Amino acid sequence: MIGPVLALFGKRLLAAIPILFVVSALVFAVLRVLPVDPAAMSMPPNATKAEIEAKRTEMGLDRPLPEQYAIWLGQTLRGDLGTSIHFRRGVAGLIGESLPATIELAALSMAIAAALGFAGGLLLFHLRGSWRGEAADLGSTVLMSTPDFLFGLMFILAFGVAWPILPFTGRLAASFARPMHTGFLLLDTLIEGRLDMFADALAHMILPATALGLAFSVPIMRVLRSSLYEVDHADYIRQARLRGVPEGRILLRHTLKNAVLPTLTLMGVQFGFLFGGTLLIEVIYSYPGLGNLMVDAVRNADLPIIQAVALAYAVVVLVINMVVDALYLVLNPRLRAA
Repeated sequence: MIGPVLALFGKRLLAAIPILFVVSALVFAVLRVLPVDPAAMSMPPNATKAEIEAKRTEMGLDRPLPEQYAIWLGQTLRGDLGTSIHFRRGVAGLIGESLPATIELAALSMAIAAALGFAGGLLLFHLRGSWRGEAADLGSTVLMSTPDFLFGLMFILAFGVAWPILPFTGRLAASFARPMHTGFLLLDTLIEGRLDMFADALAHMILPATALGLAFSVPIMRVLRSSLYEVDHADYIRQARLRGVPEGRILLRHTLKNAVLPTLTLMGVQFGFLFGGTLLIEVIYSYPGLGNLMVDAVRNADLPIIQAVALAYAVVVLVINMVVDALYLVLNPRLRAA
């Protein structure tokens, strides 16, 4: 089993290289046509034209666009993502601080989406053919039509203002000194052995993660329901019923096992969209992740950060797709035999 998985990873890595080159080139080219002068923005307001021109030469902005891209690409491959125009800090350090927060939020959101999606899909399948099933299907349609940021705002009003039981800003209470080990706050609090800090960090993530997870759970439950319908009419399911196998065992041991593969594929695609969809939720909850960093960069026309964040999103989505493909290969023996 390990051999086919490693071969799949190798193929995906080879395919990811040209994709990243294309994404980086497109982002670089689009940002360079914007009416923004990075040299002028990186200088003090009282800088002279001569000083700005000297800065442009230093940054290589006076060279042709392909040469600028080649310089930037070479620096990026060496791990140098440049210096932020606004924060006056290395972009790599800023990405390293923000990316773990977004990964944690996206992972918890996906776990919530998977739990709600599987529970809802099984419920819709169980209620099929009844008026309660029609009502549940209508409710899922309403949920699917509601954007995640609206869930986020409603949760703040309900559980942060009207019934203040959960925090809704930041990542950790000000009374705690954040530990710095891996950058992943939940993991770092466990390394420190601080369960009180872990509980506080988790409490800060519940509302934004639930808002995202609820929005992305509905497609999972509907696809699972449809897959269960399809598998339920298979011949081997009919034969199991004729042999007197209990319905609960048929559902869990046979129907669900074969219906989960299309749902897993959808979850991989959803996770990629969910990771990108954290941007608005991070802004609403003042969550210090990659999305908030991108918003600040766009507001301040900080081109080095915008380029780096776009590339980081592309890398994470490609990694997510590789992991999902590997899981699909592990769970589907027919693909390993092909």
